[in-house]
Amino acid sequence: MALSALTGLPQTAQAATARQVERLDRGLTSVHTGSGNLVSWRWLATDPDNVAFNVYRGGTRLNPSPLTASTNYLDTGAADSAAYTVRAVVNGIEQPPSEHAVQFRAGYKDVPISPPAGGTAPGNSAYTYEANDASLGDLDGDGALDIVLKWQPTNAKDNSQSGYTGNTIVDGIKLDGTRLWRVDLGRNIRSGAHYTQFQVYDYDGDGKAEVAMKTADGTKDGTGAVIGSSSADHRNSGGYVLSGPEFLTMFNGRTGKAMQSVDYVPARGTVSSWGDNYGNRVDRFLAGTAYLDGSRPSLIMARGYYTRTVIAAWDWRNGSFTRRWTFDTNSSTNSGKGYDGQGNHSLSVADVDADGRDEIVYGAMTVDDNGNGLWTTRLGHGDAGHVGDLNPSRAGLEYFKVSESTSQPGSWMADARTGAILWKTASGADNGRGVAADIYAGSAGAEAWSASDTTLRSATGASLGREPSSINFLSWWDGDPVRELLDGTRIDKYGTSGDTRLLTGSGVHSNNGTKSTPSLSGDILGDWREEVIWPTSNNTALRIYSTPYQTNTRITTLLHDTQYRTALAWQNTAYNQPPHSSFFIGSNMPTPPRPTVALPNRL
Repeated sequence: MALSALTGLPQTAQAATARQVERLDRGLTSVHTGSGNLVSWRWLATDPDNVAFNVYRGGTRLNPSPLTASTNYLDTGAADSAAYTVRAVVNGIEQPPSEHAVQFRAGYKDVPISPPAGGTAPGNSAYTYEANDASLGDLDGDGALDIVLKWQPTNAKDNSQSGYTGNTIVDGIKLDGTRLWRVDLGRNIRSGAHYTQFQVYDYDGDGKAEVAMKTADGTKDGTGAVIGSSSADHRNSGGYVLSGPEFLTMFNGRTGKAMQSVDYVPARGTVSSWGDNYGNRVDRFLAGTAYLDGSRPSLIMARGYYTRTVIAAWDWRNGSFTRRWTFDTNSSTNSGKGYDGQGNHSLSVADVDADGRDEIVYGAMTVDDNGNGLWTTRLGHGDAGHVGDLNPSRAGLEYFKVSESTSQPGSWMADARTGAILWKTASGADNGRGVAADIYAGSAGAEAWSASDTTLRSATGASLGREPSSINFLSWWDGDPVRELLDGTRIDKYGTSGDTRLLTGSGVHSNNGTKSTPSLSGDILGDWREEVIWPTSNNTALRIYSTPYQTNTRITTLLHDTQYRTALAWQNTAYNQPPHSSFFIGSNMPTPPRPTVALPNRL
């Protein structure tokens, strides 16, 4: 495949009031419970503020008057097989029916998947495949979200470990289990958490999501076509790939066809210039999606965070890549300003300075929408970070981060606009885990906690007592807006004397070793509460769980809050982190804002 030349993009785009979002259906679900079926659906950003809804079982309307307080309804005593539709009511006029509800007959829905055949890598390293991280997007433009799933071989390696691995495989799958395509990244893309970050998003606004990944010689797209040389083998005796071309490829979401490949930016160059000479730090990749011009999404692909960091922003328009900007800590503009060595094992995307355009929160530093450094705390690398309206009594967003360096604060909260530290905890430990969210109604705003601290902290850093039982993912799961704890294959509700189990996944496994993360968690279907996807123990299905709890809180689907939606896109990046909305959701929350959006082909 020939590689295309790149052109520059003038930096004259102005922030827009409307952001391109997916044209979604109602996402209607029916979750069978001991009491009947909980039916829930999306309140779309394109719906009027005063929209109401009627729920139908078959041809029978169930609610006596249109529903305005929430977007869920409990059909008491109904059979798990009951079929539902919902109809919006606008200015007293009932609209056409939605699609039929997706049924969660046992509290979950299984999406059938087919593991690739295993094999043996050089050195007699036998492997099979496990379903790993997932993302989502409307791959075929029908209004329903589809799943993009990464298959990881059982001999996948951390960058610090030598050894050959099997190939990384990526599938596009509809919710009924229909596989749209399969991409084999080939032997020149090593398998592991830090090598393949895949982004799924509608970058060109045609109503269908694309899929972007780093590729190499021998990558086979969803049509069977090979990128680069099919015979090249760039692996060294330790299993690392430290030579040969590196590409960035945009795949068609419906067919898996490689539409264009360009040289990956930045090139690896001299391996030792990234912090070691054996291939650990040179292949630390991050990825994301950001609305850099305020209205349309751009692709973010990055390399390095222990020493040098390079972030490249790309636009995908009219079937080709254009590089918008490149941020390089080694450039004359950034060198010596404290941006090097500040990256996390993940990134976040948010409009931290409230100018309508997104920034890249890259660990202990942030890059502005135009590719210039915005701020750095110089507090170094860490494993976890959380950006959101964590303290609603303050203007703007906050950022909570943990630190790996024993000479730095164990954790800290900063103003996301400026990086100014609001509070911090003591140093002295490699603090590997940390979370911030409103999990306790007894304290205003979000709480924060971390592995090396001994207490749950308030939004202002005050001690609140007992820490939660887990320091991992989050879920809006039950009926109130206070968030729950998601760890391994369970969901718990925080309590000051102990946590309460709300869900234990049946016959499923978590991913990524001690990280114990789901394939994906977020507002995927139904109302604003979050679903969680785990692979079944035998890796033959993705098991989606949806809440069985009623709620009287009504929030526009979080899929139309672009900070949250882009967080679902970057969730699979390296050490997976949970998504956060752009506004506060929690105890005593104000009326949630309604996003201003534009649908594909109507920009």
